[in-house]
This record gives sequence, C-alpha cells and structure tokens, in this order.
Amino acid sequence: MSSVKLGFKIGEKLVYPNHGVTVVEHIGESPIMGAGDSYYHLRLLANNSRLMVPIRNTDRVGLRRLYQQKEIKGLISLLEQKQQKAHTDWKGRYRDNLEKMKTGRLEDVADVLKNLTEVAKKKSLSFREKKMYDRAKYLIVSEVAIVKGIPEPEAEKLIEKSIDKALSH
Repeated sequence: MSSVKLGFKIGEKLVYPNHGVTVVEHIGESPIMGAGDSYYHLRLLANNSRLMVPIRNTDRVGLRRLYQQKEIKGLISLLEQKQQKAHTDWKGRYRDNLEKMKTGRLEDVADVLKNLTEVAKKKSLSFREKKMYDRAKYLIVSEVAIVKGIPEPEAEKLIEKSIDKALSH
C-alpha cells in the first residue's frame, strides 16, 4: 500500500480526539492481531504511550491532521467571541460537552473550554467537569503550541487571554 492511498505518513503528527497529538511511528500489521488489517502505530506526545488504529477506522475514531496556522487564527478569534448560554443543569451541560469533546474538532473543544471557564467563574466545577476542563485546555494548548511553534506556557497564556476577552463582553 502506498502512503498516498493511506492518507497519513510515518513521522506525521496527527490528533487523536480526546487524547491529543500523536506521531505516526509505523504503518503496518498488528503484531497482536495477526495478518489482515493495516494499522497506524501511533505514539501520544503527552506521555509516550502507544496505540494502534486500524486504517479502515481512521474516520470513525476521528483521527485528523493538525490544524494549519489560519485555522488556529480562526480558533483564537472564536475563543474571543461572546459565549452563547449553556445548560444551567450540570448533567445536560456535561452531556453536551462530552459530545463536543468526542468530535475532536478544536472549535468544539474550545466551546467546552469557554463554557466551563464561564461556569467556574460563578461556582466550582464538579470533579468530572474539572477533569473535562483540564482535558479541553490540554488539547487546545498542545495543538496550538505545536502549530505555532511556541512553548506550551505561551500557548496557554494566549488561550486564557482570548477566553478572558470573550467573558468580559
């Protein structure tokens, strides 16, 4: 199989939704599953853990390329916009946010981060929402840092500044 047909190449950085940025280390069969399917062998940059995604399932799991500079600019301006009202009931809000986190789209993750930041300014987040907030922040900060070629703390300041701008409207 050619790498053009597969879509992703060895050494390419990809985003695995709800987990973060990975790098393709190998493309081939699974040593565990035996012959038949081809897999992307990925390594998560956050903790060096390894995972395999069957090539035929890449769309289903939402594996995607990193955003480009212009998409990051759009994301930052989206973060700066005033937030629409979210659920007042935490269960409904959690369910909506969970669905957005699963898409792997940075715009959806940004929505979750902004929503939970706004809630946190009014009252403390539940344990599950705090975990989701941390995950959303990590996913955005790590991708923005890699795409912009800046250190994560700098990316984090940029994200926080954008959200503060939106919440002060």
